Amino acid sequence: QVQLVESGGGLVQPGGSLRLSCAASGSISNLISMGWYRQAPGKQRELVAAISSGGITRYGDSVKGRFAISRDNAKNMGYLQMNSLKPEDTAIYYCSAVNGNFRTTWGQGTQVTVSE
Repeated sequence: QVQLVESGGGLVQPGGSLRLSCAASGSISNLISMGWYRQAPGKQRELVAAISSGGITRYGDSVKGRFAISRDNAKNMGYLQMNSLKPEDTAIYYCSAVNGNFRTTWGQGTQVTVSE
């Protein structure tokens, strides 16, 4: 079971960009999917984006057209490029991975704050 470590969060102004990274402790090539979720204070965790082993992507409605998910199997890395950030994107962002046994692993999260 891989372990996941997120990085790249921080403070950014509205309209800015950030790139989150998710480093896996082992091979990700056999993972069914990798994904990014977020949780804002007082709200439930929600899907931001996910990518299958075959490269099929899906996005939450609120981020479509602004965010892009990718994975690099050779480097055992996942990424989330976030553009045109809005204050409502402020949340803790979590990386996730689903293995062949449909077991989900979570990272510890990285804070993203969008504010003037």
